[in-house]
Amino acid sequence: MPAVVRGGRRQASVSKAAPKKTASTQRRKGKGQPQGRPAGKLHALQALAIPDRAVVLAVGGVLVLGAGLVLFTHGRAQALTQAATNAFDGRLAAMGLKLERVHLEGASADAEPAIKAALDLRRGEPITSLDLKALRQKVEEVGWVKQARIVRLLPDTLVVSVEERERLAVWQHDGATVVIDADGRPIREADPARFPDLPLVVGAGADAAAGRILPLVRQRPRLMAKLEAMVRVDARRWDLRLKDGSLIQLPADGEEAALLQFDQLDQQGRVLDLGFQRIDLRDPEMAAVRLNNDAAHGAPGVGG
Repeated sequence: MPAVVRGGRRQASVSKAAPKKTASTQRRKGKGQPQGRPAGKLHALQALAIPDRAVVLAVGGVLVLGAGLVLFTHGRAQALTQAATNAFDGRLAAMGLKLERVHLEGASADAEPAIKAALDLRRGEPITSLDLKALRQKVEEVGWVKQARIVRLLPDTLVVSVEERERLAVWQHDGATVVIDADGRPIREADPARFPDLPLVVGAGADAAAGRILPLVRQRPRLMAKLEAMVRVDARRWDLRLKDGSLIQLPADGEEAALLQFDQLDQQGRVLDLGFQRIDLRDPEMAAVRLNNDAAHGAPGVGG
């Protein structure tokens, strides 16, 4: 008897086989897709160049996840977090993202040892794990350094560029001697004995005031060549002591005008060549000059 299907016509017992996909069919369906693109997520990831910022964010993600686990487990996940971080750092190092060289730019031979000690870097550590802001702060704490800039060049290089502080003078006060910059800031790592050509400033407040008076004195090479020390008196004015023991007393205000007055005395009476005991320039209306006995007869127009 024929088979009966309830509620409808008799169905075929065997359905038609689906047509096989031929190579031409596959090519037609693939039409419009970019040619030469590797299939699969693995190939897509391998084709990516991982930027420095992305790696750093990934490291940060691991640390944040670890912090969350610590909050919920009262510290029991700390070991797990550290292990994950170490594993991630090891993976980065295996990819070649590890520190191999440090380029130091703008640093003198005197400053280099202190800067390298402040960096305290180890060859082979993951370069993406370095905290550049913290490293820059450490470098700028070095007395030699005015400001620093640190750049990470992947895969393995760190560039440290510094601007050094100008060495202005040697400051002597309360039995201590230190090199200072133009702002009066001490350069702690500088050995004053290694800078005999720097002018000597002495006394309380001399460090802060030296940056204003020294440019005026340096404009006068004859005076600068004979200068022994600049002494700050009562934290308000300067005495210039020369190498032959003579003294030039400057006023608290109007130092430049007083030095111009000294220039006139030297031009007229050659006081720097003949020698003197003291020149008092504190009164802007009159210069009081006390000559050496031997120089008194050879300095016309100068008395004291």
